[in-house]
Amino acid sequence: MKTNLTFLAVLFFLVSCQNKDVLSVKSSSSDMRFSELSTTWDEGIPLGNAFVGALVWQKDSNLRFSLDRVDLWDLRPTDSLSGENFRFAWVQEQVKKNDYLLVQKKLDWSYDREPAPSKIPGAALEFPLKFFGELSHIQLHINNALCVATWKNGITMKTFVHASEPVGWFVFENLPDSLLPHLVAPSYQIAQNLAPSDVVGGQDLRRLNYQQGSIINDRQSIHYHQQGWGDFYYDVSVKWQQNGSTLLGVWSITSSLCEESSEDLVSKAMQRNIYQDYQNHLNYWNQYWQKSSVSLPDSILQKQYDLEMYKFASVTRENSYPISLQAVWTADNGKLPPWKGDFHHDLNTQMSYWCTYIGNHLPEGLGIVNTLWKQRDVYKKYTKQYFETEGLNVPGVATLMGEPMGGWIQYALSPTCAAWLSHSFYQHWKFSADTVFLEQQAYPFLKDVALYLEQISVINENGIRQLPISSSPEIFDNSINAWFTTMTNYDLALMRFLFQATSEMAKVLNLNEEAEHWSKIFQQLPDFDTDSSGSLTFAKGFPYHQSHRHFSHALAIYPLGLLDVHDGDQSKQIVESTLQQLESFGTDGWTGYSFAWYANMQARALHGDKAADALRSFAECFCLRNSFHANGDQNQCGKSKFDYRPFTLEGNFAFASAIQEMLLQSHSGVIRIFPAVPNDWKNISFRQLRAVNAFLISAQKQDGKISQIDIFAEKGGRCRLALPDLNFSISGNSQPSTLENNVVVFNMKKGETIQLTF
Repeated sequence: MKTNLTFLAVLFFLVSCQNKDVLSVKSSSSDMRFSELSTTWDEGIPLGNAFVGALVWQKDSNLRFSLDRVDLWDLRPTDSLSGENFRFAWVQEQVKKNDYLLVQKKLDWSYDREPAPSKIPGAALEFPLKFFGELSHIQLHINNALCVATWKNGITMKTFVHASEPVGWFVFENLPDSLLPHLVAPSYQIAQNLAPSDVVGGQDLRRLNYQQGSIINDRQSIHYHQQGWGDFYYDVSVKWQQNGSTLLGVWSITSSLCEESSEDLVSKAMQRNIYQDYQNHLNYWNQYWQKSSVSLPDSILQKQYDLEMYKFASVTRENSYPISLQAVWTADNGKLPPWKGDFHHDLNTQMSYWCTYIGNHLPEGLGIVNTLWKQRDVYKKYTKQYFETEGLNVPGVATLMGEPMGGWIQYALSPTCAAWLSHSFYQHWKFSADTVFLEQQAYPFLKDVALYLEQISVINENGIRQLPISSSPEIFDNSINAWFTTMTNYDLALMRFLFQATSEMAKVLNLNEEAEHWSKIFQQLPDFDTDSSGSLTFAKGFPYHQSHRHFSHALAIYPLGLLDVHDGDQSKQIVESTLQQLESFGTDGWTGYSFAWYANMQARALHGDKAADALRSFAECFCLRNSFHANGDQNQCGKSKFDYRPFTLEGNFAFASAIQEMLLQSHSGVIRIFPAVPNDWKNISFRQLRAVNAFLISAQKQDGKISQIDIFAEKGGRCRLALPDLNFSISGNSQPSTLENNVVVFNMKKGETIQLTF
């Protein structure tokens, strides 16, 4: 009886759909809109909710939805990452012997040669286009996270991935004939003459050697079950109803790593109906877009920024896994994803969260923090085994469950990886001013990392603390030369940040002895190494000598902010010289994310024109038509010698971060409005960007001058604001208590708002 009632409800709904538009849209100038469907998976229209995702494109004569789920993983262990020689001390011995081939064979080769562990794809849902005719347009409405396709004969298709349920909906209207969905499973069957292993382009999916899964077709449903490695499996379910010219359906993917059933999820969705689900879906997206916004006079940067923030909300949630290389948009080309779709913690994961803090999207940023917290025991076991210390480090290349995967071990098994990941805890605390989070998560995590770094580091004959061997991603690639016998500026920056931040946290928590202990260790660390021009080097005796994609030597400038133009002449000179040196060697060795990172650094150096130029290069040269960052120079702009096409997400979100840094900075403890905007940006505004200590800032610039600033104190406290113009009026209870060097200080109460009008 329940099934009959469900059918009647859906049937009634389908009939009611004939005379009204149930999936209303609000268009934006930043929407994706094309006159042709993409014919490659990596240019498909992206939809997602951090757990499941879809790419909408055309393959052959079919409309194709590439379906994915975040926890579809082959988690078979890497045998070589174990045993007596799985030790950092053993690596040091081989480096000292100048015999690095043994290390590469044991800890690196399996990553390139073996297909797993790896992220794996889900399936594809296809609809034949035989009577659809010519497409009028397809559009992604980012305000609604809804994809709409319209054909010239009047057929329309609308589809969305529910913002908070692991399901996706589709509805076709004005169909002249019946339309049946078709599920296409990935090909896992064993085949001869497989292509050579290619970890960057993606290994052949059939290397996983699975028994091909089963597909069961019913009159109005499809169910696909696929067994993976060991006990792992996943399921895909689709249900639909067609009444007259309208076809309506829903799909879901689940895995053995979750507690849900795909069949139950689609049945429950049908009972709720698409209208109810779409309203709940819109509630999330409306609230998300209300959190913050920017208005730029550059249409290219405005559109790219809006698309980045759309994708950000499509791939992360408070209770989700962190953002992997491709998140919920795994390759749909018969291959494993580029670089196995894993968690690269030598840059990619961290960079993906830069935009969450100033962007005022702290809940979405908790995806990485909460996972790191939950996986502490895994990290501690790895730290004890490989580094032979107490405390906690994190593998630089990791599986879904936090286990090491190997690879170039200078970075895949980096001794300072956890210090960089700790920055997410620190940033969340600073921008949220959440003392409970500080006490219960942030400080305990950083304390464990500090304990490990204290034990793994050594004090030399000069009383200087350093690592036994050090590295700087991805300098000298995977050769023995990638290990330095003196501290690299990369490792040094992370250790200086970690001990300084841990001491700061302990002091706030009134743990004075612990604060003094971490401060003492911080003082044992050396100063940053610079060359004769004052530029940061890779390490002592190794100046920046060629164009390179990874600015690991400059981590102290961004994102760590240990060297800042506001900290005095010496720091300013190092920042300026380092950026000038990057510029002088050119961009031949850069990839897309390099331009986004460079823009963030130029914004911190208050160079708005250079930041904007780098971001335009990123948007115009290193992104596919659906805004995906594709690493190489895709449009032959001459910006890089790299022209390859692996899609990864970190460059996209670093782009958004750079825009935010141009508009608002507060890392120094002073809030600066429009600190790094180009000279020709005369009219610009932003709404509710977040500053440290939980101040929400809105501001407008008209005809080249700041006209209004609004400040909301989420937690209350001392607000220091730098102003170029002191001729202003104040609306609100707080009045400036002090004024020094054009910095106004307000002591604000929790929930208070003040407005400055110029």
